[in-house]
Amino acid sequence: MRYYIDVILPIPIEKLFTYEVSENEADYLKQGMRVAVPFGKKKIYTALVFRIHNEPPSLYEAKPIDQLLDEAPIVSPTQLEHWLWIADYYMCTIGDVFKAAVPSAFLLESETIITKNDKFSLPETALKDDEWLVYEALQHQPVLKVQEVSQIIDRKNVFPVLNRLLDKQVLNLKEEVYEQYKPKLVRYIRLASPYTSEDRLQVLLNELNRAPKQKEVVLNLFTLEAATRKPIKVKELEEKAKVSSGVVKTLIDKEVLQEYHLQVDRVQYAGHETKASKVLNEFQMEALKQIDENYKKHQVTLLHGVTSSGKTEVYVKLIERMIAQGKQVLYLLPEIALTTQLIHRLQNYFGNKVSVYHSKYSVNERVEVWNHIMENNTKAQIVLGARSSVLLPFTNLGLVIVDEEHETSFKQFDPAPRYHARDAAIVLAMMHKARVLLGSATPSVESYYNAKLGKYGFVELNRRFGNALMPEMELVDIKEKHKKKRMNGHFSDRLIKEIEEVLSEGEQVILFQNRRGFAPIIECETCGHSAQCPNCDVSLTYHRYKKQLRCHYCGYHIAEQRSCLSCGSSELNTKGFGTEQVEVELKSLFPNANIARMDSDTTKGKYGYEKIITAFEQHEIDILVGTQMLTKGLDFRNVTLVGIMNADNLLNHPDFRAHERSFQLIQQVAGRAGRTRKRGKVIVQTYNPYHQILQQASMHKFLDMFTDQINERKQYKYPPFYRLIKLTFKNRDYQKLHEGTNWFSTSLKNSFGSNVLGPEQPPVGRIRNEYILNVLVKIPPKRSIKEVKTTIRKIKKSFEAIPQYKAIRIILNVDNY
Repeated sequence: MRYYIDVILPIPIEKLFTYEVSENEADYLKQGMRVAVPFGKKKIYTALVFRIHNEPPSLYEAKPIDQLLDEAPIVSPTQLEHWLWIADYYMCTIGDVFKAAVPSAFLLESETIITKNDKFSLPETALKDDEWLVYEALQHQPVLKVQEVSQIIDRKNVFPVLNRLLDKQVLNLKEEVYEQYKPKLVRYIRLASPYTSEDRLQVLLNELNRAPKQKEVVLNLFTLEAATRKPIKVKELEEKAKVSSGVVKTLIDKEVLQEYHLQVDRVQYAGHETKASKVLNEFQMEALKQIDENYKKHQVTLLHGVTSSGKTEVYVKLIERMIAQGKQVLYLLPEIALTTQLIHRLQNYFGNKVSVYHSKYSVNERVEVWNHIMENNTKAQIVLGARSSVLLPFTNLGLVIVDEEHETSFKQFDPAPRYHARDAAIVLAMMHKARVLLGSATPSVESYYNAKLGKYGFVELNRRFGNALMPEMELVDIKEKHKKKRMNGHFSDRLIKEIEEVLSEGEQVILFQNRRGFAPIIECETCGHSAQCPNCDVSLTYHRYKKQLRCHYCGYHIAEQRSCLSCGSSELNTKGFGTEQVEVELKSLFPNANIARMDSDTTKGKYGYEKIITAFEQHEIDILVGTQMLTKGLDFRNVTLVGIMNADNLLNHPDFRAHERSFQLIQQVAGRAGRTRKRGKVIVQTYNPYHQILQQASMHKFLDMFTDQINERKQYKYPPFYRLIKLTFKNRDYQKLHEGTNWFSTSLKNSFGSNVLGPEQPPVGRIRNEYILNVLVKIPPKRSIKEVKTTIRKIKKSFEAIPQYKAIRIILNVDNY
């Protein structure tokens, strides 16, 4: 009897592939283990075992696998079920989900290894110059990699040369697979066993009288061993004895000392004893009681708590209960910036039970967290992370907390799978029969609507902790201020006066501007020309700090221009402003204040966020200027003033959620102010102070905003009443793209009629030299979403079969908001 396995490959291909295995391998393998398999002509990929069976594939001859990579599964059955749901719901392939979910160290791709062929017998003159260079290199070095050959012959594409050498039988090519993850080993030291008796030790010390440094090492090792029961690190011993590593090495060579290695985690909690969690106030106690009540009827509960109402402490009480039951907790956050503050808070209560998982962690660190969760280890009982944490191998999940559930950062836009972490977390919790708590001061319209319908449980917490007052909000009309010449740069006299007052009292200020860089446009005052990106349909953003113009879409950049590229005039002026310009203006207005900026330019690197946030918490910074990452759930005790530099660019966004998002953003930024005794103040600069959303936000009227938005959405057929699927078409040839998209949208209109909008060009119609067109499909409430997806898949298949449209890339985005 022959044995086969179906595997998932980390590539965007719909089907599973079948490979042949021996009987022993079939007995050994389990679902969720990794195997290395040959795919295509020469590539070797890491694949995930999905099914073991005896049915040979009908369309092709099954190849044997290359090697086994695991002793135990690295993916749990429930996790696989969840991945399949994501692939099906978000219309992507299971390979996409597999690749996105696992740390890249688990996905070993092969590398081509070049070795010398000893049977080569032609004269050396038969080789061309570039071939001879490779041949000569192989005389000195038995193994070469493709990258090394590229450096030797100074060419990017080396395969034509390698193919010629293969034909002449000069070399052999072989695919090698490397394991990327290496456990971290630490060197420890102990006294060799013959010297553990007192007599032998005395003899040894007498012998070492002539080598005082070596004797010092042995005596210090004793002192350390007496003081602690833990193993002694080599480094620790060298520092204590004040000797070089050579002295210790001599003692190891003499077999007086014995070294050994222990595996340790890369991320370790080095904190002190954990503290008891805080006592809840009456409102928090009431909220907790209501959450418990809701969980009797609903699996998901929405906690609508105003900013600074102490939602985190309510979460902590729920986590404590889960820990006591030995269950795992997933705590989802929208921004990495937020995790830095929360890690310290949770570690204070739960010590080393907290693990963190997000993209700023190294691949090896992520592998360790993955393994701890898979083994249900206490080190990962609480997993704190950004959206990708939903894809981890939970085995015993009891509670999922989605903090700031309204945040758009929970939605993945590129690459596939384009999932929404909040929705995926709710499905994951259902599979584990776990509870979900969605928390936000400004819930999304969809979640609030679900709570109103009774789909979710609903709990409100509308008092700030310590009875702090909600911040006072003031709308400043900058159109009026410009007329009366009361503006200094981008600062109104009101904002400057308030900043002066706050600084004089030793308090801190946060200023929000939703654009990084110095200015979005540098324009010539003579001819009106502004520098454009050659690859995208956008102007280049001016970054003064780096003295360059950058494209925020493709990364293209040029040096700062002194004169107009079109007419040569030197009269250049900036239009609009970003965080960098706010920072520069602040430095001239308040030369004695410490000013810092927090945006994606200043928070590169693993500890980028942490450094700025810690400095701000410790009052080393007086004024912090930043983009959206400042608005989310950060807790600063000494901030009494928040300034929004320009509220209008939030409102004028071409998106059906622009008004809802503006309200959320203003409320969230405002929530950073006055979180303790003193009432905070928020100044919103705008050209349109009578705009309905700004009025509602300044009076904290969430319900009014919700009612307006829900009525508009019903009228114009948008979520939560209609579901949306967006299709994006991309190609370098605009004519071909236009024809193809029209063909596709006509087919969709034949099936769904007027519920198909487009094709339409997005605000930025070309990115990285590819033109873009969008088509939007609206799915009515009564229509089966499954049927709609099946129809779209069929049309896509027919479309891809038409030769002239084959090169058009289609991106499907379900729930694209």
